[in-house]
Amino acid sequence: MDGLLVDTEPLWTVAEHELAASLGARFTPEIKAAMIGHGVDTALPLMLSMLGVPDADPHAAARFLIERTAELFGESERIVPMPGAVALLDALAAAGIAAALVSSSFRVLMDPVLAAVGADRFAVTVAGDEVSRRKPHPEPYLTATRLLGADPARCVVLEDSEAGARAGLDAGCPTIFVPSLPSVTASTAHPLAAELTVRPSLHEVTVDLLDLLATQPANADRP
Repeated sequence: MDGLLVDTEPLWTVAEHELAASLGARFTPEIKAAMIGHGVDTALPLMLSMLGVPDADPHAAARFLIERTAELFGESERIVPMPGAVALLDALAAAGIAAALVSSSFRVLMDPVLAAVGADRFAVTVAGDEVSRRKPHPEPYLTATRLLGADPARCVVLEDSEAGARAGLDAGCPTIFVPSLPSVTASTAHPLAAELTVRPSLHEVTVDLLDLLATQPANADRP
């Protein structure tokens, strides 16, 4: 959701900078890259460790981060679709293809996004606080495929983070990687590279590509 469907990572970054400053530390792009795609329960301990304040209360930090980000999300004009997102959703609707929104973000953060882009665009939504294990565990995507009543092998996952891509692949879904940050890439040397289809933006994700991935054998070369 964040950084793939909507350009909300900058809003998260505002809250993350404020949290770091309140702890007497400095938030860096390297910390941001490491946190991308993880749920708060795994991202916060990682952030605190990289900030050099591992003894800070992770529960208080998580509460601050979620509440502050929810405040920023509440200003709907700040929630802007990523390039190509609306066109892709329109193409899916025209083709009669059901879409699901699956995020590590909590429901309190997902609902403002749905209000901004249109909740009716999604047949299923799964928030991070509605599953017992978040990305990179496959449970969020397996939950979505179950609610859709679909075979995971026929459900194409779009992701912008390594944690999310791992979750999609482990759920048995063909996965397209669309990096949201320059530091989050799928190089040919990366262990996931051979399993992923990589596109630079949602503009390059078409219904034809989704159909191809949903119907080709699991061991086929990625297009």
